[in-house]
Amino acid sequence: MRAAVLGAGAWGTTFAAVLADAGCTVTVWGRDAEVCRQITDEHRNPAYLPGVELPGTIQATTDARAALAGADVVAVAIPSQSARATLEPLADALAPHAVVVSLMKGVELSTDQRMSQVVAQSLGIDDSRVAVVSGPNLAKEIAQRQPTATVVASTSDETARLVARACASSYFRPYTNDDVVGVELCGAVKNVIALAVGISQGRGLGYNTMATVITRGLVEITRLGLALGADAETFPGLAGMGDLMATCASPDSRNHTLGGHIGRGMSLDEAVAATGGTAEGVKSSRSVLELAQRLGVDMPITAAVVRVLYEGLPVDDLAPLLLARPRKAEGV
Repeated sequence: MRAAVLGAGAWGTTFAAVLADAGCTVTVWGRDAEVCRQITDEHRNPAYLPGVELPGTIQATTDARAALAGADVVAVAIPSQSARATLEPLADALAPHAVVVSLMKGVELSTDQRMSQVVAQSLGIDDSRVAVVSGPNLAKEIAQRQPTATVVASTSDETARLVARACASSYFRPYTNDDVVGVELCGAVKNVIALAVGISQGRGLGYNTMATVITRGLVEITRLGLALGADAETFPGLAGMGDLMATCASPDSRNHTLGGHIGRGMSLDEAVAATGGTAEGVKSSRSVLELAQRLGVDMPITAAVVRVLYEGLPVDDLAPLLLARPRKAEGV
């Protein structure tokens, strides 16, 4: 199977390695010519995956159309807010039979659309040709071939199975799922919850606070998902609680790291610069909150994160704001 990966960052390069280890012929597209040269010639990407040796069969190019030529599977691992602008000019370069895999975790600003919707619209393809991969998938650990599982979701069982076959290996175990809405919302909102955890830990708060934010964060994710018709069984699974735990607890999570910088007193711009890479929760927090407000869904943690990042709420007011909410039964 021939695969293309759009995006030469940490997750795109890691997924390219997963596909190569699963037996695919893989070409990565990236904007940086030096990064592409290092992936092709030196089998490494030190800017994003220092110390990791990549499969020698992976090729990389700055020519997106060359990467897409003849690809059976196209994985998209670019910042969510630039996805539409990047993909629309490439619609005619996609093979008629190709399926597209969204590795992105976010909700588009101004449209409130999930990434699979953005992918389908931008490339002019039917939803049945789009899959989503999400789960406890920290790039650094997978690049080191540490075992993990993931979820491949699509409205088409055939598409989900094809993508699962393309990426299954001894260390990467995909499960299929037809709940695209639930899987994508879990991936988008868990980044916002990880920011809240990072902020609290940056202020020196401990594991009780972390557990509280994670648990109530899952409630927020579930509320929003159910309002959009998602399957309740998705949220305690790999794409829900699994991904939420990994992102909130790991020092390798960019969203957790950026939240920690905010908690220690950095401005948002300073925290973004210090974190490096893309912390999707920063921009997605606003679009997630807009979506929730439009649907009448209460998401206090998400709202508090937006206030800290964009409205000047002091970080010391974050925890009291959450705990000062009206008392009620836990399941409500």
